[in-house]
Amino acid sequence: MTRTITPVTTPPEQTDPQDVRPGNETKQWWEEDGLPWNHEPTRADIACLTWFGVVGIFSLILIPTRAWLLGVAPDILAMITGGRTAVAASGALAGTGEMPHWPWVLGVASLLSLKFDWIYWWAGKLWGRGMIEIWAGRSERAARNYGRAERLAERLGPVGFLLAYMPIPLPLMQVVFVLSGAAGMSLKRFLLYDYIASTLWLVLFFALGWRLGEPAVDVLDAYARIAGYVAIGLIVVIVAGSLWRGRKQ
Repeated sequence: MTRTITPVTTPPEQTDPQDVRPGNETKQWWEEDGLPWNHEPTRADIACLTWFGVVGIFSLILIPTRAWLLGVAPDILAMITGGRTAVAASGALAGTGEMPHWPWVLGVASLLSLKFDWIYWWAGKLWGRGMIEIWAGRSERAARNYGRAERLAERLGPVGFLLAYMPIPLPLMQVVFVLSGAAGMSLKRFLLYDYIASTLWLVLFFALGWRLGEPAVDVLDAYARIAGYVAIGLIVVIVAGSLWRGRKQ
């Protein structure tokens, strides 16, 4: 008679919940370096970060577009971007009588110059200094520049909006906008300060272009003849750069 031997199995060891230590927990994806938040992202977090992606794509598309429109239609460029160079070019044309609709150009440009600024305010409201830390982490030089800009913005307060538009080698504008949201400034107040500062600078550049007048128009006319080639060249550079970075990665 054959006896059947039943193997004895050892029950799996139970893990005591108290033995789990925070240091042994798996790092979540939203805790990785290079992200502006320090919590599980909400819809607002994802939406704000997506808007930064929209700004990047818009800026990329605008590189060749700006080069072309500056030569053939600076008034359209000024109204699309609110850029100071385009506004100055529009002022030069207005000073020679070639742009009778300049009040509309200046008015629309002053409004659309704010089109993406609220995103930086929103980032500050959501993440505090999170975006500044990401920008500063790109290199030691970037860290120094953002550190200087942050200290300057904290000392200036609302006056920082005026200096944010100055052509200085510091990322003061982004820092002022982010810190405004981080400090709890309301969106209405932020847009008011931003609009006043932007409009004052645009009026200054428009007046400068008006004063230059004919010489500036001659330069624009000369540039208009090669604007299309410049735009095509920039497109080639952008595409080639993207392909090169893709192969390198």
